[in-house]
Amino acid sequence: MYRIIITIALIILAMPMFAETAIGSPCDVIPVPQQVEMGKGVYTWPEPDAFFHIKNGNGPLASYLKSLNNMTATDNQRKADISITITGDADAAQNESYSLTIKPDKIHIKAASETGAFYAIQSLQQMTRCGTVKRLQCCTVTDAPRFAYRGLHFDVSRHFRPKEFLLKQIDAMALLKFNNIHLHLTDAAGWRLQIDRYPLLTSLAAWRPYKRWEDWWNGDRSYCTQDDPRAYGGYYTKEDIREIIEYARARHINVVPEIEMPGHSEEVLAAYPELSCSGEPYRNGDFCIGNEETFTFLENVLSEVIDLFPSQYIHIGGDEATKEGWKTCPKCKQRMEQEGLADVDELQSYMIHRIEQFVQSKGRTVVGFDEIMQGGLAPGAVVMSWRGAEPGLEAMRQGNPAIMNPNAYYYLDYTQDAPFKEPVSIGGYTPLEKVYSFEPLPDSIPGDVAGNLLGVQANVWCEYITDDSHAEYMYYPRAFAVAETAWSQPEQKNYPDFRRRALNLVTQLRSMGYNTFDLANEYGDRKESTRPLKHLARGCKVIYNLPYSRQYPAAGDSALTDGVCGGWTYGDNRWQGTMRDMDVTIDLGSIKPVHYVGATFLQSVGAWVYMPRRVDIYLSDDGENFTLAGQAWCDVPDTSAEIRYKVYSTLCDASARYVRLHAVKYPKRGSWLFTDEIVIN
Repeated sequence: MYRIIITIALIILAMPMFAETAIGSPCDVIPVPQQVEMGKGVYTWPEPDAFFHIKNGNGPLASYLKSLNNMTATDNQRKADISITITGDADAAQNESYSLTIKPDKIHIKAASETGAFYAIQSLQQMTRCGTVKRLQCCTVTDAPRFAYRGLHFDVSRHFRPKEFLLKQIDAMALLKFNNIHLHLTDAAGWRLQIDRYPLLTSLAAWRPYKRWEDWWNGDRSYCTQDDPRAYGGYYTKEDIREIIEYARARHINVVPEIEMPGHSEEVLAAYPELSCSGEPYRNGDFCIGNEETFTFLENVLSEVIDLFPSQYIHIGGDEATKEGWKTCPKCKQRMEQEGLADVDELQSYMIHRIEQFVQSKGRTVVGFDEIMQGGLAPGAVVMSWRGAEPGLEAMRQGNPAIMNPNAYYYLDYTQDAPFKEPVSIGGYTPLEKVYSFEPLPDSIPGDVAGNLLGVQANVWCEYITDDSHAEYMYYPRAFAVAETAWSQPEQKNYPDFRRRALNLVTQLRSMGYNTFDLANEYGDRKESTRPLKHLARGCKVIYNLPYSRQYPAAGDSALTDGVCGGWTYGDNRWQGTMRDMDVTIDLGSIKPVHYVGATFLQSVGAWVYMPRRVDIYLSDDGENFTLAGQAWCDVPDTSAEIRYKVYSTLCDASARYVRLHAVKYPKRGSWLFTDEIVIN
């Protein structure tokens, strides 16, 4: 015991020495640089301050450097510890490139623009772990990004985030060389931007009498005024936005505003019901496209947005419009007749085309989620592809720019580890390795089409993410993986090495006050899914008395007896889904003893996936005459937001050739039922 105490004491005493002697290296940087050449020797960071000199710089870089710890400007280039040269010969492809040379006596940065020099500084920041590492490996780094658009999305509608939260995330984004922050400013849950012409958007539509989104959504979905004692919400003043934009500009990040249309607009239509098909509040969620006042409103709002935001990109949402009201609305029917539109998809396309032309007339570019392709794609619109990569690839084939944002990889509101140990999420399982594995450009895409890919973006939707610290937790370290895919060449990516670097950067972010996932103690995927399962029915034929969904087939007809169990999410191609009852019969090939029959189901209420109400299990020798062997009932509340797993099973002492399972689906219209394997022993 005495020896153990002495050993621990020696380790504690040695810890400061290890920090002092650690050597920062470009091999620790995320995203991985394009080219690194190691040199001889070590550069020691000067104390107390490092002096920097910028040649030909006239932007915000000097002010940014002065804001960092231990950095001081000097007019004497020879005296400078860090010498920065802006060559000024940047074209679009070179604007963000840089070279960083570390010698024993000096650090040299050369870049075509201040943007490139800024990214060199971010690499230095990571190498020094924001000043805690004083010695740097001599080297030369030559670096440039793979994609022009590298974005993160912030849902400030479901839960309003204070300005300070966004400024903090902008600092982390800068460290990772992101260059676009997408603000989801409007949605049913709340309008978050001051619009002078329409004051009810911030006096009414920005506030609700519920803090938790799910309470509001499952309640009356009402709004209230700011002076209501129950009021929860908020909005950004134009002065707030100007401050955010300027802070981001100094860190070479563009702020992309999103004004959602035509769907997800309940909050607007509660404040201005004349813009809905019914003309009544709390009846519709989609703007009335047949109403000319709708376009007057949208153009007036977009004019104020464009005057406020310098962003070339103006996001208009365009996703998940119900279109239900349009089918019976006289004004929408009249619009369809006048314009020769065949269906409501073409009516949406009419709206998108018209808004795209208006935004284009202001010198800006429309971005929309991939539903804007329905009914015909506006020629100048950028498609943000969230329902997989294929919509984006199709847009690129049509000649439109695209940004890859596939939900299976880049929706960071999905849980990043085992659901039983993580905060409540909307569903899904997107661990760091899966995020890192996404490749936005398949080899089959020809070069002329590949050039239409602007880049990638990750989203965090906040239905179940009330607190700021929880929202922050969902980004890191998964945003690291997005950053590396966006910046680095695919042949440079290596997950084991990336994970090593991610562990270092997690430590650095935590020291800076960020709340991050504990990557070092990652649990990983559902253990049942990591190894084949052996049982009596494995490999046996499955007869489907009711078909499964072609959207979630897993391995098809063999999925329920292939020995492969699902992971933490229904969307991993191992869970088989249906929107009706599951009714299957398994042929064991001959009469065999049967002592156990069971199947696992999952529930993810946020994704409309529910446990079956009951599972009936039958046995038969001939496949025609079945005897009930047992029943299993649901005991999982349908209001539980947590992702839940339950085995429905029965014990029996019988023999049979055929085993039938009938799972009775949850009665809610549009709900799903998922199972992964039927186990018989």
